Amino acid sequence: MNIQKLMQQAQQMQAKLQKEMQEMVVEATVGGGMVTVKMSGTKQLVGVEIDPEVLDPEDPGMVQDLVLAAVNEAGRKVDEALQSKMGGVAGGLAGGLGGLG
Repeated sequence: MNIQKLMQQAQQMQAKLQKEMQEMVVEATVGGGMVTVKMSGTKQLVGVEIDPEVLDPEDPGMVQDLVLAAVNEAGRKVDEALQSKMGGVAGGLAGGLGGLG
């Protein structure tokens, strides 16, 4: 396989991966379901649900902590999904290298 064809294949795989990440949405729930967030594969927050019972005017810090934890967890899930997909892409490219990999 020539290097130009290999580079073209890599570009196609990258475009496919970017499209998949843009379409992906992960969900993270914390506090036993009190806060749920949805995040796109490009790490844009696309949804937040907060159980009304969590909204205590005397303790706003609790809601803040839960939202922060949920957003961080969603980001971690996006990273894991990207790593998983990147492993598949790398495997596809390595197969095209024949005896070089």
